[in-house]
Amino acid sequence: MDKLEVFGARKLKGNVHISGSKNAALPILAASILSNKKIILNNLPNVKDIKTMIKLLESIGSIIKYSKKKNSITIQNKNKIKTFASYNLVKTMRAGILVLGPMLARYGNAKVSTPGGCTIGVRPIDIHLKALAKLGVNYKIVDGYVHAKSKKKLKGTKIKFPKISVGATENLIIASSMAEGTSILSNCAIEPEIKDLINFINCIGGKIKWIGKRTLKIQGVNNFKEAKYNIMPDRIEAGTYLIAAAVTEGKLKISGINPNIIRTEIEIFKKLGLKIKIEKNQINIIGTKDIKSINLKTSPYPGFPTDLQAQLMVLLCKSKKLSIISEEIFENRFMHVAELNRMGAKIKTKGNKAFIEGNTNFKSAELMATDLRASVSLILAALIAKGKTTINRIYHLDRGYEQIEKKLRKVGAKIRRVS
Repeated sequence: MDKLEVFGARKLKGNVHISGSKNAALPILAASILSNKKIILNNLPNVKDIKTMIKLLESIGSIIKYSKKKNSITIQNKNKIKTFASYNLVKTMRAGILVLGPMLARYGNAKVSTPGGCTIGVRPIDIHLKALAKLGVNYKIVDGYVHAKSKKKLKGTKIKFPKISVGATENLIIASSMAEGTSILSNCAIEPEIKDLINFINCIGGKIKWIGKRTLKIQGVNNFKEAKYNIMPDRIEAGTYLIAAAVTEGKLKISGINPNIIRTEIEIFKKLGLKIKIEKNQINIIGTKDIKSINLKTSPYPGFPTDLQAQLMVLLCKSKKLSIISEEIFENRFMHVAELNRMGAKIKTKGNKAFIEGNTNFKSAELMATDLRASVSLILAALIAKGKTTINRIYHLDRGYEQIEKKLRKVGAKIRRVS
């Protein structure tokens, strides 16, 4: 099993180009099931979750060709696909459940394994299923599989989500796009990745528009057209590298990113004392020794993202005073705390709150990664710890960060993968 060795106490300097968004690409790949026409997707990130989703599409009958052009694929679903998503492919990836909506919309039946992914919380799919039922879907869960079908074509209706859910919003957008009539979805998640999904579906002939801050109107269509589409850049990757510059007191240029999609994060980083200059598709950041403390909570977009909570915690360990992070999205997302404390951090947790004392001088150690974002938080701490830090179980990391060692080495880090 691969592990990373990081030799710390080095300032990062240079340019990091941001890859395509994993969290945008996954629902867009699922939505490609709606169409029997040729779809070309560009700027796909080369990460394990994307490879798994592509394998899932191939397993159900999608014909996928890889272009010589970097990170581009062509998808065709001319023939009827299998409406079965096996546990072996869905077990490592939460987004596997997103094939449920398009299978039901196009073929009226589906058998999809309940999803896996990181162990950061329960993340039930009941919101997905209850909402799909309002479109006319009957379902039951047997032996870890969702068995779902509709007697007739899905029928548009009004659906209000009981709480904001990114996955449920995505699944219902995709399913409603091919339902008969009009659907009104309210209390939707409004993450940029969801807006990218909507842009893609409209690009292939969908009829979706916002009629309120969290309300969508979707007119179902019967057929979709051929299209090319560029996946948006990864805002979580961008935020991670901004924090990498901050913790190492370095100087980075983050390119290939629309600064507007991480406006909240940038404002918080400025409050912490970081010098940030915004250009058209670029963010320049200069780290500082004097990190201010903060009290914040994670929340759905446009709030501070839970996917940057672990990384931010590493930066707050450098503050001179106590900081508090309240994790409002997932109930089990502090598993990195124990590993950071082994490196010398002084962090205590109580319920959904983490209390970070600051004034930490990180020490090298042998560590165990527990989930995707925890993995990268350990790298950030290792970048400023003296000596060699070894991070085990980095398969989590490979699910969401493209060529992270190569990108970090390019800007001055000493990091290597060991098999």
